[in-house]
Amino acid sequence: MKSDANTPPAGTLRDWIDFQAEKRGGQISHVFPGENQQATWSDMRNAARSIAEHLAGLGVEKGESVGLCLPNGKMGITCLLGVLYGGYRATTLNLIAGASALGFALSHSAARFVFVAADKADVLDEAQATSDSAATPIIVDQNIRWPNGGQTGPLADVGAGDDALLMYTSGTTGQPKGVVHSQSSILAGGWTTALAHELSADDRAYCVLPFFHINGLCVTLIGPLVSGGSVIVAERFSNSRFWLDCENHEATWFSVVPTVISHLLHSESVPSGAVKARLRFGRSASAPLAPDVQSAFENRFDVPIIETMGLTEAAAQILSNPLPPGVRKIGSPGVAVGNEVEIRRPDGVDCAAKETGEIAVRGPNVMQRYLNNPEETARVLTKDGWLLTGDLGHRDEDGYVFVTGRLKELIIKGGENIAPREVDEALYSVADVVEACAFAQACDTYGQRVEAAVVLRNGSKVTEEELIAACHNLIGTFKSPDRVHFMAELPKGPSGKIQRRILAEKL
Repeated sequence: MKSDANTPPAGTLRDWIDFQAEKRGGQISHVFPGENQQATWSDMRNAARSIAEHLAGLGVEKGESVGLCLPNGKMGITCLLGVLYGGYRATTLNLIAGASALGFALSHSAARFVFVAADKADVLDEAQATSDSAATPIIVDQNIRWPNGGQTGPLADVGAGDDALLMYTSGTTGQPKGVVHSQSSILAGGWTTALAHELSADDRAYCVLPFFHINGLCVTLIGPLVSGGSVIVAERFSNSRFWLDCENHEATWFSVVPTVISHLLHSESVPSGAVKARLRFGRSASAPLAPDVQSAFENRFDVPIIETMGLTEAAAQILSNPLPPGVRKIGSPGVAVGNEVEIRRPDGVDCAAKETGEIAVRGPNVMQRYLNNPEETARVLTKDGWLLTGDLGHRDEDGYVFVTGRLKELIIKGGENIAPREVDEALYSVADVVEACAFAQACDTYGQRVEAAVVLRNGSKVTEEELIAACHNLIGTFKSPDRVHFMAELPKGPSGKIQRRILAEKL
């Protein structure tokens, strides 16, 4: 199999799993610290092929949705690879999304079979009660309880253009949409990560994000599949375990979201000298990283953070800063790597430097379509292959992109557009702020006013007046929040991304 700086990976996920098993069969591919287990490439290939053949024995056809309601762990990752290996459409489902959202995804995907953790079978039952789904559960604990007694069948041939993944958007701005990726676009998503971060077979990722999120799946699972490296798969993010896992299992890089970086920054845990010597970089994605948080993290831990930008519809990454000693511009997710990025005016013309427009991407990692939603597919995918992201931003003279907000999240106060991110960053300039999120609320005078919510470090004495004053100093009175709400936790999606719309509704 071939993948280089100019050529996206050829073939299918089955091809690449076979290739790594044949080339690196006895080498460790996956480490599961929560279960004190590890597996080799041969182990994972053999298990994946067995699962794929058992699904064939159930009559599952190529490209058919197979649900995955499993946590990060050895069985979860093995079942995921088995579905991908068989050429079925891995439909990753979030068990904590709530019965209604889970029921919607089960019904919309038309999955006839769903892998579900034994201790979560009741959650699946509750979700199915809210929908017309009649999917048969495949119960998973230390083993898989096949409903037909374990009959197997032959695998169908799979092509690069066949469906491989169905992942539902978080629904932060509306009803979740089912994003369909092909075999080739999933591989390209791992390739853009490997390309940007110069991943090799010597690298070992630390994955704390769930595989039902595109960052956890494409970046930290498919990236090593393409590069031949390995991955430590944590059950979930833990402040107290993060640096210990990096040390005990020899991580060379990690991929997280800004809220994780902020929580690590404000924790008492610190990486050892051995960890800092081995870690090449940390990677931030899924939401903008506040410059003050990034600078403080790097100053405290001496670990470079590479800010990137990705989205479900592009198999994660579309932009990345270069590795040191390349120029990293704090506040920017970088430049296009492995795909093309434009900043577009409403008429589709590419903007000049410093001019704000909608970010658009074209490349081998872009999705096939939204499942059963041709109208929305046509709205975001142009005839010449550009994906309109809904994100606003501009480029500087060097081609670095700066994201200013979401089209649907702009606060329109008295006819003036205010990007919530600008308010977020002003709040993060206060050292005790661990999480911050600005949003619009209705206002009789201006139509909308700015409000915000924050989570403070334990024991902090910072007041609402002090936070608003800090915003006045940085962004002026007009853009500053009229109110700041103090909360123990802000609502987040499966990756840890703060959900602005839900927060605004909640308050």
